[in-house]
Amino acid sequence: MIRRFRTFVAPAALMAVLAAAPMAAAQSRANPAQAAQTAPRAVTFATTANVTGGTLVLPLSNATDLATRAAALPEADRAAIERALTSAGFSYGARQTLSLRGIGAADRILIVGTGASGSAADVHWSGAVAGRTLVDDAAPVTVLATGLSPEATAGFVTGLGVGHYRSDLYRASRAAQGAPGGLTVVSDAAPAAQAAFEGRGAALVEAMTWARDVSNEPANVLYPESFVSRAQAAFRGVRGVTVEVLDVPAMERLGMGALLGVGQGSERPPRLLVIRYRGAGAPEGGPIALVGKGITFDTGGISIKPSANMGNMKMDMSGAAAVTGTVLALARSGAPVDVVAVAALAENMPDGNAIRPGDVLTAMNGKTIEVISTDAEGRLVLADALVWTERNVNPAVIVDVATLTGAVGGALGNDYAGLFSRHDALADQLDAAGQATGERLWRLPLASTYGGFVSSSIADLQNSGSGGAGAGTGAHFIGEFVSRDIPWAHLDIANMAYGGANDWKPAGSAGFSVRLLEEFVRNYQPVPRGAQNSGG
Repeated sequence: MIRRFRTFVAPAALMAVLAAAPMAAAQSRANPAQAAQTAPRAVTFATTANVTGGTLVLPLSNATDLATRAAALPEADRAAIERALTSAGFSYGARQTLSLRGIGAADRILIVGTGASGSAADVHWSGAVAGRTLVDDAAPVTVLATGLSPEATAGFVTGLGVGHYRSDLYRASRAAQGAPGGLTVVSDAAPAAQAAFEGRGAALVEAMTWARDVSNEPANVLYPESFVSRAQAAFRGVRGVTVEVLDVPAMERLGMGALLGVGQGSERPPRLLVIRYRGAGAPEGGPIALVGKGITFDTGGISIKPSANMGNMKMDMSGAAAVTGTVLALARSGAPVDVVAVAALAENMPDGNAIRPGDVLTAMNGKTIEVISTDAEGRLVLADALVWTERNVNPAVIVDVATLTGAVGGALGNDYAGLFSRHDALADQLDAAGQATGERLWRLPLASTYGGFVSSSIADLQNSGSGGAGAGTGAHFIGEFVSRDIPWAHLDIANMAYGGANDWKPAGSAGFSVRLLEEFVRNYQPVPRGAQNSGG
């Protein structure tokens, strides 16, 4: 059946809902362990500093910033900090840190470089590095932001909240830890900085935490039905939101044979989750549609994966988490946008009912697909999700997000996600959003020759290429399920969605593309239908 609800409770009520929300709807089927929440620091803004202990954070872009940022400190403390910076050869580069002790009333002084450019991305990521550095420190934190613009201050504090995230959800020692000390932000423009943070940054931190939590959850806790429950809990009480869920009978009636085919090997049935948010003052012309691959665990199916690192496949639903988190950030902040997230949710398992190589599936639009590899399942669930989206929400533009191919990492390493599009104006806007947020994209071609690699002798298409560019043929296949005149882009984030720990995140989910897509949707400029280009 199709379930639908509409909520119009004041957004402030969501904080209590999130705090009380269950971690999964059906944990009786899973390990009964309860995941720990990442307790956020309570944030307050002030115009004066009163440092009597804890950690003092100084974001600096150059040597002269110290006099402004630390104006409230005694002259002797500033002189000691200056000597330490000189002695350490501190270069003020973005994400560079220096930790000092034994100076003044603070237990520790953390210097964080924000880069000479002072770009929004550099400031945000420097804040994330500070948050990561202090994630195990329960002491109160004071950020001296005097002289920073309200926007830069909010960006740094937002980054600090993002960096504060922990992925050790089931470590027993977490249960005994209390909430960390508060975060006081000292600014000469405190009211404006607070408004900027509470108007956008706080919601982005919440959404990033949500997306990373669901991505890091083990597959015995997070599967299609519990993903839906977690999303419903997150959006309950948010004004302007509608939630729609398609279960197996509903998808069967619609002929969604590709998505159903992927999920039929699992006892946990697939779902299609649709979350639409339309804010006050949103432009007309149809919503921006964000469609995410949501494979909650990917064994590869009959084409089973090697056992090494298969556990990471709990995060093969990172695209669905990202698009859902993006809409959560926009809705929680009351952004004046019209946006819909569509999450194609399934678990790819190899039981006796699973699809086999050589099987033929029929997608919702009637196209037939020969299954070459059951491990090329992401493009199958996206095929039906994209057709449903085009037919049911009349989108102005479609962007799909997926951990689709290993090939994209071979092409781009760990620096860029892959961007494919038939529309230059859309690709340019996504690239700009990536540059603004530091979640960078690199556009790759959609060559006409890629169609030959997914040509089938028995069906309209085959789901895995017989050669050529792996990321490109995957993108070409997906594009066959979007009308040519609709502005469409595909983001292959398989190389960026998760990985080991670094200076701004713990191991596990990066929550990649939440910030990028939130920026893109806020600043989207209409792309004319049919305005294609040489990209495909």
